[in-house]
Amino acid sequence: MQMKTRITELLGIRYPIIQGGMQWVGTAELASAVSNAGGLGILTALTQATPEDLVREIARCRDMTDQPFGVNMTILPTSKAPPYEEYLDAALDSGIRILETAGNHPQDLIDKAKRKGARILHKCTTVRHALAAERRGVDAISIDGFECAGHPGEEDIPGLILIPLAVRALRIPVIASGGLATGDGMAAALTLGAEGINMGTRFCATQEAPIHDHIKQALVNASEQDTNLIFRSFRNTGRVLKNVISDQVVAMENRPGGCEFSDIQPLVAGQRGREALITGELDAGLVWAGQVVGLIDDIPSCDTLITRLVAECRAALQQASCLAATVA
Repeated sequence: MQMKTRITELLGIRYPIIQGGMQWVGTAELASAVSNAGGLGILTALTQATPEDLVREIARCRDMTDQPFGVNMTILPTSKAPPYEEYLDAALDSGIRILETAGNHPQDLIDKAKRKGARILHKCTTVRHALAAERRGVDAISIDGFECAGHPGEEDIPGLILIPLAVRALRIPVIASGGLATGDGMAAALTLGAEGINMGTRFCATQEAPIHDHIKQALVNASEQDTNLIFRSFRNTGRVLKNVISDQVVAMENRPGGCEFSDIQPLVAGQRGREALITGELDAGLVWAGQVVGLIDDIPSCDTLITRLVAECRAALQQASCLAATVA
């Protein structure tokens, strides 16, 4: 039996569970497994070397599922920017009508996607940015709490505060993101007013994730205290798993006088992180992960995980309803 929220209706999915786009991880294997299980799988555009490669990955995913899936585009200011519009065109021309966006949000790209009938889910870490995205015409906001993997922003606001603030401020539906791995957490997010959840780290510890088993086991073994916040001195905070590399980056940022980004760039290069995920060498590069690792204790299939989440969520909501009925 499906769950019905504005998010499930907007996206045409059975359950309001979204697999967030993740560099090197959002491939056809994972996205199709999530979509087949009733959630929304997301391919990560920039995991593909070229827009043409993205076209092929979309076709590969479509061969693996007949359910809806989307494409993530994270647009960041860099000195040598990827051809974002070409990636967008590749997705839209391949029939993609669900986009997860993050970072900058150029109006011309939004307008192009909307003209094609695309639904846009925009990730942000503050209510003011969410309101700005709503004004630009996005269809839903994925609000990222401080617990999350990746970039939690600079204001350090956790989900218990950020989710209801966003729900209160916005007219469009809110998707809770960051710190979510269990049905209890999903129930809490829905109770706070969210109409769906977005999970990244939890989907990394699944059978279908294109990650070495040693890295998946490291996520299972980690506690909620086993993440580092890096790039704080550059006001571009990122949350990653503790390892030799991230410990070294933190130490360099905290030394007297700090450091230049060029000092740490060789340590944090994306290809090094990709090598860690592929080879299973935990200390080969950065491994992005949220505090939710403390709640991960197995490596199920996506179908098993989503089935369990939904059952736990329904049980938690029922328990809360029964408790409310007993309050005088």
